[in-house]
Amino acid sequence: MTKAINFDMDGTIADFYGVENWLEYLKNGNPYPYETAKPLVNMSVLARYLNRLQRDGYEINIISWLAKNSTKEFDEKVTETKKKWLKKHLSSVNWDKITIVPYGIDKSTLGYGILFDDEEQNRKMWGDGAYDVTNILGVLKEIA
Repeated sequence: MTKAINFDMDGTIADFYGVENWLEYLKNGNPYPYETAKPLVNMSVLARYLNRLQRDGYEINIISWLAKNSTKEFDEKVTETKKKWLKKHLSSVNWDKITIVPYGIDKSTLGYGILFDDEEQNRKMWGDGAYDVTNILGVLKEIA
């Protein structure tokens, strides 16, 4: 079986919640927080680990939620914006899968292996192999 490493984005690798007035932007259908979120980890180190792990046979994936109570049009904007953010900040990573789904979907039904996620409930539902965001690079260093 292929090994996999999965990342949430908002609050995990992207400082989405650090964007001032992020909730107001979402309520107004504006993807600005997704565009301007700063990285939460050193992206060049993260990219090196991910590329090394991918060469060693790991799938490298994104599993991220859309905004709560959004429209189809806004979901499309957010999906496009999240993909652009990944391209901008982790351009050397060739993601095996980028899965962006409605808010609240059980992520454990969408992947396997390791999950890095800031949401405790997602980690609980994932079970073994779920990590919070406090030491992403340290965990990857041990695996690599």
